[in-house]
Amino acid sequence: MAIVGNSEMKVFTGNSNLPLAQKIVEYIGTRLGDCQVSHFADGEVNVKINETVRGYDVYVIQSVSDPVNDNLMELLVMIDALKRASAGSITIIIPYYGYARQDRKAKGRDPITAKLVANLLTVAGANRVATIDLHAEQIQGFFDIPVDNLWSFPVFANYFKENEDLSDYIVVSPDVGGVKRARKFAEKLGVPLAILDKRRPKDNVAEIMHVIGEVEGKRCILFDDIIDTGGSIVGATEALIKNGAKTVTACATHGIFSKTAKEKLQNSKLDKVIVTDTIYHKELPEKFEVLSVAPMFGEAVVRIRKNLSVSILFR
Repeated sequence: MAIVGNSEMKVFTGNSNLPLAQKIVEYIGTRLGDCQVSHFADGEVNVKINETVRGYDVYVIQSVSDPVNDNLMELLVMIDALKRASAGSITIIIPYYGYARQDRKAKGRDPITAKLVANLLTVAGANRVATIDLHAEQIQGFFDIPVDNLWSFPVFANYFKENEDLSDYIVVSPDVGGVKRARKFAEKLGVPLAILDKRRPKDNVAEIMHVIGEVEGKRCILFDDIIDTGGSIVGATEALIKNGAKTVTACATHGIFSKTAKEKLQNSKLDKVIVTDTIYHKELPEKFEVLSVAPMFGEAVVRIRKNLSVSILFR
């Protein structure tokens, strides 16, 4: 039990990312609540909350990552269980918000699944959401409850400032849509920005058309929110090296690493792949490095509890 606001709080987690959840509660100065999340023989989710939550401000930590549907259903059932147990409020911490890339109708009869997930979470009983680097910021508007969308760029900026001489570095946005995110990172580092012009002929396939900016003789940091199959990052790396880049490092908040992505990235011309721990991976190849966002989420929780500004973390 921890008291960091005017009332008591408890923190629970599903099965998606226990190590991150443990780090968050350690930062806050509390413990994980006693909760069992398992599955019946037919695959249905079974949740047992083994301690009282009546009147408590409850926080639930769960990434909607692979297996996406299992983790989403676990989160929904946990919210429902806590709501029916008379929790005072329910804040869900979603380090990785699955389905975020389905945020609009790209063609006729497409679903907008990011909105559907927002509806499900709200109807289940969530009162507030905290997440980091939503694929599209407008997803905040899909909710009728408060959403705190944190930014990961300070975590990466601290890493590079502490470990590298930034005199010949440049930040590269892998597409036009990620320019705002990459610009914030570049400004934090005090280095220039370049942009890759690419097109997607089909899902998970990208073609680099042009490099906008001077990357010759530079150490490039490809900065994105997600690395999924790795194809886009590998293609971008080859385009940058072809245009004279000395080295290329890929940085992304969410390392999904679907299918053969890990091997593809390990065997590429990338110097290093740096991601955060929003998605748990038991092991990663030697070229990979993981930074933790636990202190950021922990500080956000403390600030939410004390009714303090969260945005000040990114100034």
